[in-house]
Amino acid sequence: MVESVNLALARALEEDPTVLVFGEDVAVNGGVFRATEGLLDKFGADRVFDTPLAETVIAGLSVGLAAQGFRPVAEIQFMGFIYPAIDQMVNHASRLRNRTRGRLTCPMVLRAPFGGGIHGPEHHSESIEAMFAHVPGLRVVIPSSPYQAYGLLLAAIRDPDPVVFLEPKRIYRAFKQDVSDDGEALPLDMCYIMREGSDITLVSWGAMMKETLEAAAKVAENGIDAEVIDVATLKPLDMKTILQSVEKTGRCVIVHEAARTAGFGAEIAARLADEGLMSLQAPVARVTGPDTIMPLPKLEHFYMPNTGNIVDAVLRALESA
Repeated sequence: MVESVNLALARALEEDPTVLVFGEDVAVNGGVFRATEGLLDKFGADRVFDTPLAETVIAGLSVGLAAQGFRPVAEIQFMGFIYPAIDQMVNHASRLRNRTRGRLTCPMVLRAPFGGGIHGPEHHSESIEAMFAHVPGLRVVIPSSPYQAYGLLLAAIRDPDPVVFLEPKRIYRAFKQDVSDDGEALPLDMCYIMREGSDITLVSWGAMMKETLEAAAKVAENGIDAEVIDVATLKPLDMKTILQSVEKTGRCVIVHEAARTAGFGAEIAARLADEGLMSLQAPVARVTGPDTIMPLPKLEHFYMPNTGNIVDAVLRALESA
């Protein structure tokens, strides 16, 4: 996935002179995870540059550049460092189109590695995607594979409005996938059906797609046919695809790594109650992280949802009348 991100950034820089890439250590060092490696040498310091350790400045600079005709792609080194940037994203990036009655737009992308599973210290494992999804005017995109990372990042860069693009760092190098550098973007604002099934719907996104697909394969050994949906774009949410799946299966388990209370899974569950209640044959189940700070490395595995947790939730949902 990290190579796909690099490939998409290079393609965007090459095809559009208004695209700029910047952030902490993204130029000379190529980023902490090497997602921007080689871009400085290829495109020069006017297009790819390092910034001070100041997330408010990174986001504010992005807003100003976007308002003046550029397409900035800014990196926040870890999602746990993103909190100072929220001021600019909420008060300015998300409101620019509305504030100027359409005269200005804010075509910027704020990239950030997010989630746990790499034994990071405090503030290096946050999953606060729901916080951004709550903000009107922001688009929130989370790829779950190299193929998605390439196509969705190109789509995000080309979008006329601000996109928060969250990259699950646990799967940066977890598996390989053939990706063609053809410049083709994937559609935003839609869910992807990763596995078709008829007995239960499993909904997830980002790194947790790995465990969700593993759980679907595991229950299939017992004759349970699970449909698996990758949300991909959390905001705006393609609820139609989820509703159609639940209409077919009658049951739903939502899986995410973020803390349970007010996690984005709660929004999907509420929408199912509002719009798909008559399709449900059992309560909507959620498999999530607990309402605690992500522990330090030795205890991290106690926090992270796993395949067994998801299988248990599937079996409980199928036992419900």
